[in-house]
Amino acid sequence: MNGAAAAGTALAFPVIVPARVLGKDAPSNTLSIAQIGCGRIGRTMDVPGFMRANGARIVAACDLDSRRLEGMRQAVARHYKTSVDSIVGACDFHNLISRSDIDIVSISTPDHWHAQIAIEAAFAGKHVYMQKPASLTIREGRLFANAIAETGCTFLLGSQQRSWEQFQKACAFVREGRLGKVTSIEVGLPGDPGGGSTKEMPVPEGLDYDFWLGSTPKVFYTEDRVHSQNADLRKAVNSRPGWLRCEQFGAGMITGWGSHHLDIVHWGMGWEKIGPKSIEGKGVFHTGGLWDVHGDYDITLTYPDGTPVRVWDKFPNGVRFIGEKGWMFVSRGAAKATASDPAMAGRPLKALDASDPTLIAGRPSVVLYPNPATKPGHHHQNLIDSIKANVPSEVPAETAHRSCSACLLSWIGMKLGRRLEWDWQKERFVNDAEANAMLARAERAPYGARRAYERLSKKVGA
Repeated sequence: MNGAAAAGTALAFPVIVPARVLGKDAPSNTLSIAQIGCGRIGRTMDVPGFMRANGARIVAACDLDSRRLEGMRQAVARHYKTSVDSIVGACDFHNLISRSDIDIVSISTPDHWHAQIAIEAAFAGKHVYMQKPASLTIREGRLFANAIAETGCTFLLGSQQRSWEQFQKACAFVREGRLGKVTSIEVGLPGDPGGGSTKEMPVPEGLDYDFWLGSTPKVFYTEDRVHSQNADLRKAVNSRPGWLRCEQFGAGMITGWGSHHLDIVHWGMGWEKIGPKSIEGKGVFHTGGLWDVHGDYDITLTYPDGTPVRVWDKFPNGVRFIGEKGWMFVSRGAAKATASDPAMAGRPLKALDASDPTLIAGRPSVVLYPNPATKPGHHHQNLIDSIKANVPSEVPAETAHRSCSACLLSWIGMKLGRRLEWDWQKERFVNDAEANAMLARAERAPYGARRAYERLSKKVGA
């Protein structure tokens, strides 16, 4: 951990005794949060979400781009009306998860860093909020979910649709049986464009590029591979970064948006701890430029009970449950979580719509959470409430892993273009060595979720 690591030295910061030490009835029961990742999602969604929450306070920030880090520290200091020096700054996340005065780690990094940081934070005794998707591969997703289970920390995935009332109603109505037997499900998601400059550029001052690449292969720097270095920091942070369109760091929209909608499918159908039994479809992958994630695609996942889930870029953006008594559609409607959210395609549909208005009338009788849930609309608050009540969050780790796995299975299906049989219990393809080889990726030393898990789980078990 070099380069920007020197800039990541912890700054002056008052010691805060963690709330878990004081107990829930302590006079000062405020959980302290370290924000890891100060780019678009961290700045526009996760930090504002935690700032609105009760019972917690952001006290530290981390980013491998020193300019973004400083911008975040200033923004947090302005919000709390305190000095910038009171907000810890670090370029190496290890400097924050090792602190005893941090209760929660919020992970808003590029996808390829999600699982490793979550694993290390969990073994360091931190509660974890993490942006979707849960992992870069199915194998590292399993390690991340195991780490959360083994350490007992509270985890929440940034699948915020679970906190929106229309999604809660739709899933409860489906579970209630208003559609009768669900015979098929349609999921509409966007694709990504090709393009991106392949021109090699010098690494910007203040960016630890080797650390940023993490476990992925060493490749030359170009801005379209990372994030904008616009002199106007606000525009640079709010622009959609190029890494989202590079397969080296993720799978494209199938995990970027698929993690949201396939999570809703699993939630409505009660499939949160299982997976599909087969995958079949195709996808178009961009060539000729830097950006190589998928564009158009058409995938069908068939679940153990025989229900087909068709995921297609030509469907309206959302989830349609189709049953014996009609259909029910749920989406974000006109609402956007970020400025880059794609608009809903196809004929106009309401955020919660149905073939018969009586299918979505009134309140559902089914309770989706075994414990009292946070008031709809405030996803980040749910983590804090769950920690203090010592109950699972709205999107625990195993649930997060299973929804991400469905997305990654779809990606593998696109790549191979043939029917694949999946054993969701063993998390392996049936008699298909080529497909099984795609469940993991090689990890560049010294980084990687596998290395972190093997090192830290042995320490715990010693």
